[in-house]
Amino acid sequence: MSEANVSNHLIKHTTSRSFDDVCAEVASTCQEHEFGVLGTIDLRAKMKSKGVEFEPACTVFEVCNPRKAKEVLTANMDISSSLPCRLAIYTENGKTVVSTLRSTRLLALYDTPGAADEALEVEKTMTAIIEQLAD
Repeated sequence: MSEANVSNHLIKHTTSRSFDDVCAEVASTCQEHEFGVLGTIDLRAKMKSKGVEFEPACTVFEVCNPRKAKEVLTANMDISSSLPCRLAIYTENGKTVVSTLRSTRLLALYDTPGAADEALEVEKTMTAIIEQLAD
């Protein structure tokens, strides 16, 4: 069971599922939606390696649908500074949170014809991925 929260800039679901279980399903869930995981960043481990103690578990997954990326990058290479999509999974108040920035808000920063349609499709897919991971 998950609790959804969509703000102006963020899509966020809180779930009682364990952090490790949710993280373990990211790659397969993304693949079901034609996205792939390009990289992962374990923020707690990364900070610890730099001598900074950081307690909450937090892993950021960089995910991408290459066809969608190609469309927006062909229209405007400046958008590359906002890609790939990031999917954050972290613990907060004893729960697991799955969140991402809303693609429609992010790509609205660029004056690019056609980007809004692509962003809406990506946002719908990222929402479906988050909902699946959180349920």
